[in-house]
Amino acid sequence: MPTRLGAHAERLGRLRALRTVKGRREQRRFAFEGPTLLAEARASGFPIEELYATQSAYEATPALAELEAAGTPAFVLPEASLAGLSDVSTPSGIIAISPLRLLPPEELFGRGSPLLVLADVSDPANAGTLLRSADAFGCAGVLFGTLGVDPYHPKVVRGSMGALFRLALGVGGPEQAARAASACGVDLLGLAAAGAPLSAERWEAACALVVGHERHGLGPWAPLCGRLLAIPMAGRAESLSAAVAGSIALYEARRAQDSA
Repeated sequence: MPTRLGAHAERLGRLRALRTVKGRREQRRFAFEGPTLLAEARASGFPIEELYATQSAYEATPALAELEAAGTPAFVLPEASLAGLSDVSTPSGIIAISPLRLLPPEELFGRGSPLLVLADVSDPANAGTLLRSADAFGCAGVLFGTLGVDPYHPKVVRGSMGALFRLALGVGGPEQAARAASACGVDLLGLAAAGAPLSAERWEAACALVVGHERHGLGPWAPLCGRLLAIPMAGRAESLSAAVAGSIALYEARRAQDSA
């Protein structure tokens, strides 16, 4: 049976700290909510260290008892306490805790191609969508720039719709990425308005697609890219969002590789 926690249990303070980047980095773990993400984590074989739930959610979700029976510590707490730990307006009543899994850039770039690099993308919604696209189009891994959003930001985790549990992730700056790419024989291809048409790229060599910041573009990452690619637009839109542009490019890369 799960352990019951009071509203002022010391353990809840550590759980609350996971809503911050500092707390996640210090504890080397993160929190995610809801039965859907829990099912995705289980299906992906992603480790789950602890479970927290309201009594009603525990009784309505057989997976919680199954995980507890397999050795995962489970805790039941009052609804008001769990709501205070949630970052969504309508909490599901379930919070799971898992370890951070981040690879160094050198290991990430050695996993295969294509790779995705989020060059300091700061919007968690864009980052979450790009993780979904990276998963859908067979990326070997995703590198987050050090000045961008945290890979385990709650909105990134939710927006990835489970992709985060399946993808290899890492964090690094421009120089780290450039060294890793060079050591592993990976070409850095940047998305930029001044680049050559995306359709002209043959995607033959091992490559990493670099998607820039929503407003500032590639910034210091641009000089590190061997080639710049652009998505031609016929309408009046000034630009595409990072998530849309990156997703289109990843699709093109996969289509070209599949037809080669």
